[in-house]
Amino acid sequence: MAALGRALRALRAGTRGRSAGPPGALELPRVPLGAEAHAEEPMAVAQRKNPDYHGFSDDPAADVLNMRAVFVSGVSIAIVLGSVFLHYLPDYGLQSWSRREAERLVREREARGEPLLTPNYYDPARLPLPPQD
Repeated sequence: MAALGRALRALRAGTRGRSAGPPGALELPRVPLGAEAHAEEPMAVAQRKNPDYHGFSDDPAADVLNMRAVFVSGVSIAIVLGSVFLHYLPDYGLQSWSRREAERLVREREARGEPLLTPNYYDPARLPLPPQD
């Protein structure tokens, strides 16, 4: 608990701990080694020197334009055509067909006055049964 109090007092005072070394040891050099001191170059010059290369063209502007066009068209194709493909897939497992067929049979049986479900799945008169003995 005492060490925590000392650390908090040191942080409030702005001093560093004993292991931090002299304050100048932590500062980064302002000028890279071997470079003369001059103003920072503009971003456009730096990008011309080291352009991001996406593999579409040697010209950096055309490369970025082509990369964006391929990305937008690829995402559009994947989203639009992918969702159209999924929408028009055939009825997996004939689920909607079986539902429509069941509704049609229920309407027919209600119109004829028959029960919706019969106790016999097959007509017993048409089944060959073994003899009683």
